[in-house]
Amino acid sequence: MTVMTVHDLLPLLPDPAVLAARCRAFAVLDTVLDPAAPLHTYQSGWRDGVDLAWMENGSGDHWGIVFEPAGVFLHGFDHECDATPWREEPRAHWPGLLDGLPARLAPYATTPEFQFEGFFDATVCAWRETKADAWQCGPVRFAPDESDGADWLFGLLADGSAEAYAEFARDYWERPVDIEAVRAVLAGAALTPGITTALSPTADFATVAKAVRALGHPVHP
Repeated sequence: MTVMTVHDLLPLLPDPAVLAARCRAFAVLDTVLDPAAPLHTYQSGWRDGVDLAWMENGSGDHWGIVFEPAGVFLHGFDHECDATPWREEPRAHWPGLLDGLPARLAPYATTPEFQFEGFFDATVCAWRETKADAWQCGPVRFAPDESDGADWLFGLLADGSAEAYAEFARDYWERPVDIEAVRAVLAGAALTPGITTALSPTADFATVAKAVRALGHPVHP
């Protein structure tokens, strides 16, 4: 069985501005649904002029996307996939994973926040320079049955639809999720008490609104 890898993911990724908006919207939705432990987060000004989108599932898997003036650096880590650096000792990246990474984006592979025990744990890496018209990755190669985790790590992000997010949220939080409220947030609508209640009837709007403003998403009033 052939599985989706980074090579299949690249043509599904939207332009950086759309991707950043989608990442922020996911963070807003997660924050309303579970203020204490959102899976998706978005940090405006993570570095000077640089934003960071992050997903962590609590089981050791995560992805991070850096949006900066030189471009976008995307990476993910699936600890159970074939490409895990933990497949051998000492740890080693899948051959070609970081080959070709532009010099302006390369330092993010050594950023302390992305290190675990002094190593950059990653099974998927992709990037897009500011003036480029397509996403790129290193010359990684996989057998038909080998995986780098790109399918489940980035499938939801690549889809980006209200239907896909609502299905994910229903499965993860095991409760109904109002798809029209999801659609409104994904479209960039300001968070309102009505949208908040539709997503989470027990959420305190004032508390959620403060967190959502910190994500850089509009709140009304």
